[in-house]
Amino acid sequence: MEILLTRRLHDFAIKELKKRHRVEIHTGKIPMPKNLLMSKIRDKDGMICYPYDRIDKDVIDAGNKLKAISTFSVGYDHVDVNAASQKGIVVSYTPEALTRATADLTVALMLDLFRRVNEGDKIIRGGKWKTILGPYEFLGSDLHGKTLGIFGMGRIGMAVAKRARGFEMNVLYHNRKRISPQREKSLNVRYVSLGELFRRSDVVSIHAPHTPKTHEMVNLRLLRKMKRTSFLVNTARGKIINEQDLVTALKRKIISGAALDVFGSEPIKSSNPLTKLANVVITPHIGSATIETRKKMAEIAVQNLVLSLSGKKPIYQVRAESSRPGLP
Repeated sequence: MEILLTRRLHDFAIKELKKRHRVEIHTGKIPMPKNLLMSKIRDKDGMICYPYDRIDKDVIDAGNKLKAISTFSVGYDHVDVNAASQKGIVVSYTPEALTRATADLTVALMLDLFRRVNEGDKIIRGGKWKTILGPYEFLGSDLHGKTLGIFGMGRIGMAVAKRARGFEMNVLYHNRKRISPQREKSLNVRYVSLGELFRRSDVVSIHAPHTPKTHEMVNLRLLRKMKRTSFLVNTARGKIINEQDLVTALKRKIISGAALDVFGSEPIKSSNPLTKLANVVITPHIGSATIETRKKMAEIAVQNLVLSLSGKKPIYQVRAESSRPGLP
């Protein structure tokens, strides 16, 4: 069968695909321009895409032979799953592979915010460390004993909760559906409303999927509920936050700071207001960027596609939601 890769994958993964199918790899502009993507997908049976590829209804309808879409990501809001399902196209993703790496980065970002790591690095590199710091200068705050609010208690949210135990943090969470009492007990977490989560937490960490319901859900109304000493961390999807409202909250010191690995539009430009704020830590969407994780994601993405094209169930299949509208 004919396969399209919207970007080069690991060599071992490409080799595995080529054992069974003919593979075309896009090497031009990233992401693929929509017209080119629609042109290339016309004669393809399957594709492996990435979270920045917009696989909307137009693209899916252009895929006359398309049988399977495998996305190299845990999120799938860039794929119109309902449109794919209506055409009998199997959509798969790579969720568990990146859970630990993303949870680790989340904790790293929290530590950076509380202990001012990145800020201290900039001070030294900028030649501003002139004297030995006194006992009341450049103080951060302990992570130990603070209240962590987790918005989205899926795989990654649970992994963050487990790591928070090592810092003896108090963990609250809000999720679309409450997890079982047994799971709550094992994780030592407590369910609260979304408003209470933002009001009581010293740091709120976002791990919810991006859907029409969560689109820009974190806005000024919610941010105003937070303590002035609190922080916001996002390693999920940028469009869950209204970035303009966040900039306002940071400038007005409504919250103390934020750490962001994801943004509404990526890559962000150096002119983005977030890059000008000293109380923001930003990273270039590296939640899953470890050697081990990316290798595992490549393995799963290929296995998902191969299984789907052979008429078998992929390892991780995305189910269509009839109530979910198309891409926002």
